[in-house]
Amino acid sequence: MFKRIAQTAGFTGLLAALLLTLLQSFWVAPLIVQAETYEKTEPAVVQPHEHVDGTMAGHTHSAEAWEPEDGWQRVLSTTGGNLVVAVGFALMLAGLYTLRAPTKTSQGLLWGLAGYATFVLAPTLGLPPELPGTAAADLAQRQMWWIGTAASTAVGIALIVFSRHWLMKVLGVAILAVPHVIGAPQPEVHSMLAPQALETQFKIASQLTNVAFWLALGLISAWLFRRKSDSQYHA
Repeated sequence: MFKRIAQTAGFTGLLAALLLTLLQSFWVAPLIVQAETYEKTEPAVVQPHEHVDGTMAGHTHSAEAWEPEDGWQRVLSTTGGNLVVAVGFALMLAGLYTLRAPTKTSQGLLWGLAGYATFVLAPTLGLPPELPGTAAADLAQRQMWWIGTAASTAVGIALIVFSRHWLMKVLGVAILAVPHVIGAPQPEVHSMLAPQALETQFKIASQLTNVAFWLALGLISAWLFRRKSDSQYHA
């Protein structure tokens, strides 16, 4: 069982990471590079902002700070980060399949949509992806809200989908709403260096790129998991 999970996660993570890197390189990264031209015209400041994959990090933008150059360094850095994230999510999916194995490969799309809703859609309702140079709230507060939102979304979806009693489904809906009722931490003053049109393009590109990533992750992982199961059964 462990071997099946590891093989499914490894191959799935690799393929999904390559797809994500390809989409980011041609669609998302150019928008970030364009936004950085506005940021570099401003004095160096410590500004936390989000990565293109939705994870948050604090960056010190100064003349001494190292960052990958445009070209192979940026692509290699992005691919490495995407691979770690993709394999981690694929391990999670493969582990869940041991509890509720997909009977059809197409069911992987549903698992992928659930993952997208949990780790991308729900958190970005309060903390949308941001270009460099965008004002943001305290990093620790944003991270805590992101984790709480992802956890409540996962629990809420599980109750709605797998519970048979309607009261549990209602509870699931309530749990889904809790972090959004509380509200995500926001900066005291909303400001950005990049134009609004560029920010809008970035948000759309980030969402669609993540949708494609999660659908591929779910579909490939379900296909590989069922294929490994069938081969073990016939063996």
